[in-house]
Amino acid sequence: MGPRRCYHSPGFNLTCDYPSNGKPPRLLLGDGAFEVIHISLENNTMRVASHGLQDINMSSSGGRYSWSLGGVPLPFILERFRNEFILSMCNVQATLLANGGIVSGCASFCALTVETQIVGFFEHDGSKKTCSNIGCCQSSIVMGYEAYDVELKRLDGGLPVKNMMGGVDVLIAEAGWFDEKLAMDLHSLDLEFVSRRKTGLLVPVILHWALPHGEAFTDYDKRPCPADAAGRATCKSVNSQCRYVGQSTLRGCFGDCEELPGTFRCRCPEGFQGNYTIPGGCFKSVNPGHSGLIIGLSVASGPCMLVLVLGTLLIIRELKQRKAKALRRKFFTQNRGQLLKQLVSHRADIAERMVILLEELQKATNNFDQTRRLGGGGHGTVYKGILSDLHVVAIKKSNIVVKREIDEFINEVAIMSQINHSNIVKLHGCCLESEVPLLAYEFISNGTLSDHLHTEAPRSLPWEERLRITTEIGKALAYLHSAVTIPVIHRDIKPCNILLDDALTAKMSDFGASRYILVDQTGVVATTAVQGTIGYLDPMYYYTGQLTESSDVYSFGVLIVELLTRRKPSLYISSEGDGLVMQFVTLLAEGNLAKILDPQVVEEGGNEVKEVATLAMSCLKLRTHERPTMRQVEMALEALQTPKEVCNGSSVI
Repeated sequence: MGPRRCYHSPGFNLTCDYPSNGKPPRLLLGDGAFEVIHISLENNTMRVASHGLQDINMSSSGGRYSWSLGGVPLPFILERFRNEFILSMCNVQATLLANGGIVSGCASFCALTVETQIVGFFEHDGSKKTCSNIGCCQSSIVMGYEAYDVELKRLDGGLPVKNMMGGVDVLIAEAGWFDEKLAMDLHSLDLEFVSRRKTGLLVPVILHWALPHGEAFTDYDKRPCPADAAGRATCKSVNSQCRYVGQSTLRGCFGDCEELPGTFRCRCPEGFQGNYTIPGGCFKSVNPGHSGLIIGLSVASGPCMLVLVLGTLLIIRELKQRKAKALRRKFFTQNRGQLLKQLVSHRADIAERMVILLEELQKATNNFDQTRRLGGGGHGTVYKGILSDLHVVAIKKSNIVVKREIDEFINEVAIMSQINHSNIVKLHGCCLESEVPLLAYEFISNGTLSDHLHTEAPRSLPWEERLRITTEIGKALAYLHSAVTIPVIHRDIKPCNILLDDALTAKMSDFGASRYILVDQTGVVATTAVQGTIGYLDPMYYYTGQLTESSDVYSFGVLIVELLTRRKPSLYISSEGDGLVMQFVTLLAEGNLAKILDPQVVEEGGNEVKEVATLAMSCLKLRTHERPTMRQVEMALEALQTPKEVCNGSSVI
């Protein structure tokens, strides 16, 4: 390129090589170990071709190995972020180290078979990456040095440390070259090509030139250093820690570098400020003459800004409060507030206790905290709360905000507002100001009938308690069918909807599916969409859609069977394939009822068991007109509760 030794320092020497075999001439760097492909004066980089692939014969457990640029002269280091570290191996974690710190690293895994290993190794993932940590891995090099240590560690439980080529390949190349240049060759699974590249493949690497710490200049280097456009030196004395190279430095200082013993100090030039660790990070400071004016304006504008901020916060708060009020009005209308007023208008005391503010219910439940959650059913979730009058309540929150759920909510409020019975949960009030309607019931603390009946213990509720609870439920249903102003069908009688207080007194709940009895001139209840629980559902109601009082009677009969057998109708299947009700009726008709009864009932119930079983069978008649009314059932159960002489030696047939 010119007279011998006409270069800045060793390593900047460029030589033209003219091969004798007719191949194109090559531009070589230094001692000729690297072919120069491109030189960039703008960012002080050089793209060279090297035999950058190294094959390591590592031990089975791992180890530390050296990797270097080989013949690259000292003024050159790897350009950071523009080169990447590539490994081809199985079940190994690799860490690239330099200057006492971690520079890069990755881990590679392999499948159990060579075939799946090869497929995984060359699989594209849609981002032009040849490696996806299967058979090989790639990682960007964020710090540039001329040499590195490669620490390899075997991952426990993996296959032996080798790849499909039998060794461990460590490759440093220009970022993206491995993906774009070799993707199609590797995809072809041409193992012969892969083998040949280990000895003859040239790999491009991006180098950055710099003057490293401790370089000894020769005599011809003692001439004055050139200067850049700002008049700053582009090189400094031996043992200097920072050296300007164009607009960048080896040590990351892009401002004024002050030499100190064994170290240096970097800062932006005088009259500049900003971040001196990045190129262009220093910018011209504001004219010092204006600093006093700026300070004065800042002090004067401080109170104004404070007033402005406080005013803005007050306005935002007021807007939020107005929005919340508007939402409450919207939800009140959406939840049929006017309709609810009409439903309770005929009794002032009901209308007064029905109204509960949303704010009070939020305080009562700690904003519906999950720790206050008691459970949930088909029509909502129940939370425990304490009202301002210290009443402990169960607050029911509808699950889904749809018209059907809102209609059921209004229906439940309308029904519960006219009910006052010792065996039916009491409604304290309701709230219509939330998106989801809310009901507040008296809190029953002792769980459900299902909880007490179906325990894991060998013995459950005593027979006397079961008979008393059955009678109380019968009284509640008889009250709903005949004692209220407008008769009500519950439509979902089951143990889960029967609550028990501390004295085991039964309380009927969950009236979301309940309906008023609206009878036409023919005496048939209006057809309605079928609702209820499978196993307790009246078959005639299920098939015809015609809801009658006897639908509750049938469900009550199933409840009696469950109390007698301690078996769940939704789960029980006999050896003949019959359900609980069919098996019960069959065994009762055959006189072999004890086969299905709860042994505790047989032991404690005596002749009363047979009478209760017969009553249950009458409630389970297929034809609705053959079933008794709930008033008749109530009278039969009360007769069983009447004190009478105890018969010895009684048994259940």
